[in-house]
Formats: sequence, structure tokens, C-alpha cells
Amino acid sequence: MNKMSKCTMVSLAVLISACQSIPSVAVADNASAKAEVKPVDPPAEVRVEAKPEPKPEPKAEAKAEAPKPAPDAVSMITPMIERQQTIRGTGYAVISTQNHKNGAQQRLMAIRASKLDAYRALTEQVYGQQLDATTTVAEMMITSDTFRTRVQGIIYGAVLESITPIGDDTYETTLSLDGRVVNDLRVLYLHQLAARNR
Repeated sequence: MNKMSKCTMVSLAVLISACQSIPSVAVADNASAKAEVKPVDPPAEVRVEAKPEPKPEPKAEAKAEAPKPAPDAVSMITPMIERQQTIRGTGYAVISTQNHKNGAQQRLMAIRASKLDAYRALTEQVYGQQLDATTTVAEMMITSDTFRTRVQGIIYGAVLESITPIGDDTYETTLSLDGRVVNDLRVLYLHQLAARNR
């Protein structure tokens, strides 16, 4: 054989060995890929049962819902909530005017009375006061001038901040109410008024 054929034979041998090694690498990669992929069981039969459609509720129950307050009523009471995060009410009571002979019992009654006065102050801030005023004029002179106020509402969630003796004969009680509760109280009260007027 000449030199040319020997070179050709060597190059062919190198190509054949290279071609044989490539498939084995590919097969090895495929084998590792197959090892990682787990066979999936055929899906089991799935039965879907038809559920009956829900029946519409009777219209009588819809009427039982509380009516929503008028939009103008809600718009009148929202600005205060935006101004204040917490509202506070302060109440006072005099010890000596309490109707009991025992001094300790008078102090306890004064504490109770000052707490109720603080609740009244909170109620006035949340709901406002109903004010009735009457003025009588005779012969161009005022003969009588009377005012009557009334406060009505519901307060819950008030926090007792302090009960403080002032001087020797008075107690001061301070309550606070979170501004987020104020809106809930007003909506609840307006629902009750609307239900009462129906």
C-alpha cells in the first residue's frame, strides 16, 4: 500500500471510531433522560355527577334585610370621621349631692354618675342632640325662653381612660371611642330608625 492509502485508512478509522462514539453518547443521554422520566399510569375514569341547581330563595326573606340609610343622611355624618381618629367624652359628678348617707357609697355613686355623663358626651358627639326651643314674646318683650334637648343613640366599644377626683367633691371620667367604630354605630342607628319608621 502506498502512503496515500495508509492515510486514508487511518482517517477512515478515526471517522468510524468517532461515529461509533457519538451514538453511544446520545444513547447514554437518552438513557439518563428515560431514567428521570417516570411512566404515568393511564388516567382513571372520572365520573362527574350532575348537582341540582340551587333553588332561588323566597322573596319574603329579601324583605327581612335592613334597609340602607338614605345617601344624604350618610353624607351628613361622614366629615367628622375624616377629621378625628378618636373622639373623647368627659363626664362630671358631685359627691355630696348623691342620695346616700354613707360617704364611701356617695363616692361610688358619683363615679357611676360621672361615667354615665361621659357616655352622654360621647353620644352627643356621635349622633348629635335633638334641640327643642320655645320663645314667647308679649308686648314686644320676651316673657319666656325655654330649651329642651334630647340625646338618643347606642354606644359600644368605648374605652375608659381615666377616673380622676377633682378637688374634694367632684369626679371626672374620660371615655374614648375609636373613629372606625363611630361609623358602624351611626349606620346601625340609622338602620334601627328606618326599621322603626316602617
